[in-house]
Amino acid sequence: MQDDIKELIRTAVLDEVDMSRDYSDEDINRLIRGHIIELCHDRKLSIEERRVIQRDVFNSMRKLDVLQDLLEDDEITEIMINGSNNIFLEKQGRIFKSDKRFSSDEKLYDVVQQIVAANNRVVNEMSPIVDCRLLDGSRVNIVIPPASVEGCIISIRRFPKAPITMDTLIALGSMSTEMADFLKVIVVSGYTLFVSGGTGSGKTTFLNALTEFIPADERVITIEDSAELMPIGIENLVRLEARDANLEGKLQISIRDLVRASLRMRPDRIIVGECRGSEALEVLQAANTGHDGSLSTGHANSCRDMISRLETMVLMGMELPIPAIRSQIASGIDLFVHLGRLVDKSRKVLEIAEVCGIKDGQVYLNTIFEFVQTGEADGRVEGEWVKRNDLKNTRKLAMAGFPV
Repeated sequence: MQDDIKELIRTAVLDEVDMSRDYSDEDINRLIRGHIIELCHDRKLSIEERRVIQRDVFNSMRKLDVLQDLLEDDEITEIMINGSNNIFLEKQGRIFKSDKRFSSDEKLYDVVQQIVAANNRVVNEMSPIVDCRLLDGSRVNIVIPPASVEGCIISIRRFPKAPITMDTLIALGSMSTEMADFLKVIVVSGYTLFVSGGTGSGKTTFLNALTEFIPADERVITIEDSAELMPIGIENLVRLEARDANLEGKLQISIRDLVRASLRMRPDRIIVGECRGSEALEVLQAANTGHDGSLSTGHANSCRDMISRLETMVLMGMELPIPAIRSQIASGIDLFVHLGRLVDKSRKVLEIAEVCGIKDGQVYLNTIFEFVQTGEADGRVEGEWVKRNDLKNTRKLAMAGFPV
């Protein structure tokens, strides 16, 4: 019933608007209120109902329609829109279906165009997939027909307004204090770290937390598909963002291009938000040419699996012998940190493993910390972090002045 009223008022306001005038938000709200008052002569509407109608009609005209309410809820971490009638949300690690929906497929398409236009991007039948971000920094992936069958698909990954620190991760039970202290010394000493994990395991959040330990006087360059990272406490910061090719297949700026360009910017550390393809070769080469302390992430099921994924990604850019690639990995990356999302939806650091060179033709890993699950209680996974071994490569610790 309310949906019909909202559409009635929206149509009435649009009919009254003079297209030659520039209306402020207050002007639009005044027009909406006027039509709500007129409607109240025939229908009884409570103050709360009037407020909801005014807000929703205003959002449909000046903002992102029903999506606006969801974006204003700080507890929502993921928004998944599968066509105009199906909206799913993630709160506190749990996914549920929202009772909100768009009035039509056309309205959803209008919202899609509004989002991409704000990013100076284009999405249409010729180019139906686009990655961009909202003004608040949320990451957006959009797929429209013919690539999607169920209409317009929008996936929005939201990030907290205040950066999550290592102390926050400890309080959330994502890692132990001992591991955080270890990682602090590792980052300060300039060890190169690679963070692995599955989708939604918290790689970007964890990478952001690691930047808290980077010395404030260092020059840091971040490279991402869509700028998400918010390095903590770094003044000399350069943020670079990739760009997709246009409709003619030109003007693309790839992660690989940006990694090459960053090497000419006198970086102390290079942070690549995520390695997905051939740029892995440039990341390894940068780590092997004096840019110690660099950080990156990638999708994998374990630290060992991440090595295989890196080999595959390097081969996407250049045909190299596998032994040569493994040598690059062993000499360029010092430690892997693997994150996981457990059955109770909690996110934890599952393993920290040191790269100790090549053994029997394989990259040899020395597991330092590992999460051991002991059981479940009240629907929560129980376990503890166990220290398996000590760090073997202590040269950078010694050079940074830490006791070995």
